[in-house]
Order: sequence, then C-alpha cells, then structure tokens
Amino acid sequence: MAFKQSLIALGMIALASPLYAASQDPTATGAPPGTPSTKYCMHIEAITGSRIEHVKCWTREEWAEQGVDVDHDWPKEGVRTIG
Repeated sequence: MAFKQSLIALGMIALASPLYAASQDPTATGAPPGTPSTKYCMHIEAITGSRIEHVKCWTREEWAEQGVDVDHDWPKEGVRTIG
C-alpha cells in the first residue's frame, strides 16, 4: 500500500514539474541591471564538432558588438553577473 502511494505521489510530482515550467514566461524579465562595467555571463553555442558548452562574460556593449541583445537572451542563456 505504501509503495502504491509513493508511486502515485512521484507520478504527480513528475507530471506537475513540466506543467509548472511551461507556465513560466522566460521572456518576462531581462538581464539584471548593472553598471557599464558589469559583465554578463551567458552560455554560447558549442563550437562545431564539440559538445562542450562555453560561458562567456562580457559587458552589454561587448555583447551588442557581437549582435546579442542581453535583455532578450538573458532568461534562456544567462548564468551570472560579475561586478
């Protein structure tokens, strides 16, 4: 009986997790505010032939030079800020 209850509880948790994640709007907030010298660390695409993800830390200006909108990409790719 306890096994059945545990199985049902785990099933409900497993079902609720994707539903909760889907209900969150990742574009609701941009990157955290900072100074012009604040570095925003974000995941970047792996180099072709590699599975290792890289994290780069650049200022907003440096990201903009690379064609990246920090506020748009931060919810999906943001890791941390420095400074």
